[in-house]
Amino acid sequence: MINRSLKQIATMVSATNDITPFKDLVIEGVTIDSRKINAGNLFIPFKGEQVDGHRYVEESIRKGAVAALWQKDVPNPPADLPIVIVDDCLVALQELARKYLKELPVRVVGITGSNGKTTTKDMTAGLLSIQYKVQKTEGNYNNHIGLPLTVLGLNEDTEIAVLEMGMSGRGEIEFLTKLACPDAVVITNIGESHLLDLGSREGIAEAKLEILKGLREEGLAVLHGDEPLLMERIHQYKGNINIQTFGRNETNDLFPTEIIQLDQGNTFKTNRSDESFDLPVLGTHNILNALASMLIADYFSIPFEKMNEGLADIKLTNMRMELVEGQQGEKIINDAYNASPTSMMAAIELVSNLKGYNRKILVLGDMLELGPEEEQYHLQIGEGLSADKIDFLFTYGALGEVIAKGARKVLEQQKVFAFTDKAELIQKLKAFVDPETLVLVKASRGMRLEEIVTELQKE
Repeated sequence: MINRSLKQIATMVSATNDITPFKDLVIEGVTIDSRKINAGNLFIPFKGEQVDGHRYVEESIRKGAVAALWQKDVPNPPADLPIVIVDDCLVALQELARKYLKELPVRVVGITGSNGKTTTKDMTAGLLSIQYKVQKTEGNYNNHIGLPLTVLGLNEDTEIAVLEMGMSGRGEIEFLTKLACPDAVVITNIGESHLLDLGSREGIAEAKLEILKGLREEGLAVLHGDEPLLMERIHQYKGNINIQTFGRNETNDLFPTEIIQLDQGNTFKTNRSDESFDLPVLGTHNILNALASMLIADYFSIPFEKMNEGLADIKLTNMRMELVEGQQGEKIINDAYNASPTSMMAAIELVSNLKGYNRKILVLGDMLELGPEEEQYHLQIGEGLSADKIDFLFTYGALGEVIAKGARKVLEQQKVFAFTDKAELIQKLKAFVDPETLVLVKASRGMRLEEIVTELQKE
């Protein structure tokens, strides 16, 4: 993490006050949460609509923070405390991260996409860790606040940083990539997330391609080559970059030549190696995420023959195709972190194809931020279910009821249950599970369906 004197910090953030009496204090790490102060931290307060973090500056210093920033339009900065006054605390955080990153010898990988970016980030970090000291974005620290905090958490001896870049609208990826200046980038795919903000898949593709604007000269761009919206636009790109593609089609630079789906993951081969790769992650769609990660690892001179070593030790972020066991012995696929039509169909396909279960149950909730066509997307999910592969459907939420409406066209009425009360859903679901049952739990993050998984696991 960042370790600098307060004098250095003040210069990096363009302080507007004299901090000479405190110039030799040493900052170790940055936090924006006064409840999570560690000794030596720099506390950065933000002015929110409900809460102003400046109220907690003095308390943070009592808790062990060495110093704090202070936005100059906030009156009455505390006297005789190590306060660094700046024009804007958010801009100061971002500039501090930008300048700190420039001082490090670290190389950067930037990852974005509608689906799979967190899984790809985890896989990429795992593969690169075979040969390098790697740090990656933790949790969902992938926006204009989270990415700078991730950068400021990098150790001086980190060799490669794998940074996830998220967005909700135009210009956000451009800002993040220009801050990070990556050596290599990945666009996992173009889905339907953020249709509400961007209006079309074409708009989403253009927003994701903003990641190229910060890519270093002659850097590597790894793209999903089966996605026409990406390939049409990349051929028009004028920058001096290297492009490699992954996908199912043989026109890609890297594609699978053999796939075997297993209960705990997948085994696959590729066109670039005689090796058989073991991926301990559910879902054949995750093989595509692995392929993107393998192209990045290859760029950093990791041989394909060594990549199984990294794949075996992959540590995925929670609630992404996470296989757990319920209290009655049922197997639960917890994929409750996020959902879009593309990722939901992939998860349903996985459940449909898994063998060895007498009963398969889907627990599906609302997919959010899909724009004016949201009901049609949900209806199509329900209509696409197969009566010979799925035994019961439980839905939660107002849009979940639309999934149920579509499902009733293809499943028997008594096999479809729609709920707007989560407790009622859980109570009903518990009566349907046993050791021979497989349950998929999936919805957008705002639906908090992980609460259902927790209840199924309780004694």
